[in-house]
Amino acid sequence: MSTAGRNRFQKINLTTIVLLFVLILAGGVVRSSGSGMGCPDWPKCFGRYIPPTNINELPKDYKQKYVAKRLEKNQRFAKTLDVFGYSDLAKRIREDRSILVPEEFNAGKTWTEYINRLVGALSGVFLLLSLVFSFNYWKTDKRIAVLSFLNLVLVGFQAWLGSIVVSTNLVAWIVTVHMLLALAILGICIYTYHAARISGRPTSVSKPLVSILTLVALLMSTLQIAFGTEVREKIDAVANHFQGGYRDSWVAHAGDIFHHHRDIALVVLVLNIALFVLIRKNFSRHSIQQQLMSFTFLIITLQIVTGILLSYLALPPVAQASHIVLASLLFGAQFYLLLNLFQGVKGREVSK
Repeated sequence: MSTAGRNRFQKINLTTIVLLFVLILAGGVVRSSGSGMGCPDWPKCFGRYIPPTNINELPKDYKQKYVAKRLEKNQRFAKTLDVFGYSDLAKRIREDRSILVPEEFNAGKTWTEYINRLVGALSGVFLLLSLVFSFNYWKTDKRIAVLSFLNLVLVGFQAWLGSIVVSTNLVAWIVTVHMLLALAILGICIYTYHAARISGRPTSVSKPLVSILTLVALLMSTLQIAFGTEVREKIDAVANHFQGGYRDSWVAHAGDIFHHHRDIALVVLVLNIALFVLIRKNFSRHSIQQQLMSFTFLIITLQIVTGILLSYLALPPVAQASHIVLASLLFGAQFYLLLNLFQGVKGREVSK
């Protein structure tokens, strides 16, 4: 394994991780601005590689054309659901008349979705490059190459699932699966980056109690994110019920799922306070573990702030997108902290 090839993989992998965070942010902006159908076709946008900026650039029958395509896509998805035994859900999708309502052209939403797609495409390119250069580690750690290949497959599935998210109005759980799959892709990238950094060095668990608590905190944060996506789905249902009006009352009508989301946030906070105390006790002030824990607390603080803004300021879109990307940053920091608790047998700390 050449040193140059190893370093190149690490740089590409790290760039990919950054791009994935940017992609999650872009997806959050698309979601909060309602721009999912800004580009009704794929991979082009309104049949163009560069989207239109004016409705006069579109054919007169563009609404009917893309409604027909959306209907065709949903029918194919319904057949897939039939295969896996979800016949009732497939029937609901086939009978859903709301997808027949055409989307009005909006240049801002079109370009928001187009930029999201560009970031996604760039992320895909870097994931492909990560796979290519991961074979530099084939002799020392085959998991790096295998997981890099798996990630590329997952990204392809994620892109298809994303199209289903915006195409269907009835399959709420797909949004949760879509977000959890994004975290899985991010987690694999973080894992392969860490594995490349310590490749060839035997490891052992450092501070088992800290590792267990970190794992519990990570699982609770992931559960919190899942509840957050369900809150968003409930808010969307409320917004549709009020036809976009009475925005300041949406949270009040979200029901128990919002209270569960808030309660789990308190559990996450308590767990991380306990984890902070343990890490301060067991690791030096300049260790990567303490640095990651300090970063985690910064993210949690910002999460609380954006959560308050969402609850009391009628769900401002900027706070929605920020809340999502902060949740992913928290997941990434906690997962990387967990990985950095696996040290070399001589107890050396893993560098950043």
